Amino acid sequence: MASKILAAILSLILPGLGQLYGGQGIMKAIVFLVVAIIFYLIGATTFSFIWLLAIIFNIYAAYDAYVNAAD
Repeated sequence: MASKILAAILSLILPGLGQLYGGQGIMKAIVFLVVAIIFYLIGATTFSFIWLLAIIFNIYAAYDAYVNAAD
């Protein structure tokens, strides 16, 4: 039984970690982590609006972990 709030907090810290904790599978966790890394790397190297997309994706990852955490 996974805590929905803990899953969201873990996913805010590191996208994919909340999905893994919540029992959504390792592949989904890896995809979330890779997408977040790509957004942050592009944002850091280009200094563009990609940072905003990275933050939005991070919030979505937390929401997804909260909603889909196994009860």
